Amino acid sequence: MLTISGVYAGYGGGDVLQGLDLEVPSGAITCIVGPNGAGKSTVLRVVSGLLKPRLGTVELDGVRLDQFGTAGVLGKGVAQVPQSQALFPQMTIRENVLLGGYTLRRDKQLLTKRYDRVAELIPIVAERSNDKAGNLSGGQRRMVEIARCLMVEPSVLLLDEPSLGLDPISLTGVSQLVKDANAGGTTVLLVEQNVRLGLSMATHGVVLEGGRVALEAAAGDLMANPEVAELYLGGAPSKAPAAAGSTAAAAGSAPAARSGDASTKR
Repeated sequence: MLTISGVYAGYGGGDVLQGLDLEVPSGAITCIVGPNGAGKSTVLRVVSGLLKPRLGTVELDGVRLDQFGTAGVLGKGVAQVPQSQALFPQMTIRENVLLGGYTLRRDKQLLTKRYDRVAELIPIVAERSNDKAGNLSGGQRRMVEIARCLMVEPSVLLLDEPSLGLDPISLTGVSQLVKDANAGGTTVLLVEQNVRLGLSMATHGVVLEGGRVALEAAAGDLMANPEVAELYLGGAPSKAPAAAGSTAAAAGSAPAARSGDASTKR
């Protein structure tokens, strides 16, 4: 389990995260949603080691990640797909994906094995391996970015706005890829502005406000919650997504709080 406890972190002397407490269950897809400036992307930066928390801890299965830099966090099995522009456009798809296995470069046999496995999971890696990454569409680039992260077979995959700039067809492909990676045993923590899409992919949902968790529940329960619907889903509660395996809550019910009671965490 990924556990964030009492984290304060930010930029230029100001804290964006204000004592954040969050648990990400192993084997789950957890989606963080919330207004701009709530600290969603900052959470991922803290977990991946790009940003050191001023206070608090980040642990993965009892190991303190906040004591490591980015290379150390990667070595512990945590990989992040940035929000955009993560590929080298003049390099081929194969070259970009192989960069994800840089830490394996001395073991050529293992590197080849990982590449073949990723190419099997993500067909564009095999079908267009010699094409320049700069010639890909937004959805194709996002798939290659995820493929590169999967080269290290991460136990936790961090995704920052995977739907950003994608057309509906590409959204479907990326969403399915995230679910496939999760089905293979990877825990996923994603940040998403497209709340409906993000929660439809997820098993768990978190609403972040002011650098703290405001609501936390099964993804389907959040989508069915009237308050979340009013703020993020255009006013109408949604049915629980079938893929998430959750049962929709009654329209007037509130999601369960982290303590396990029926109250809403504020």
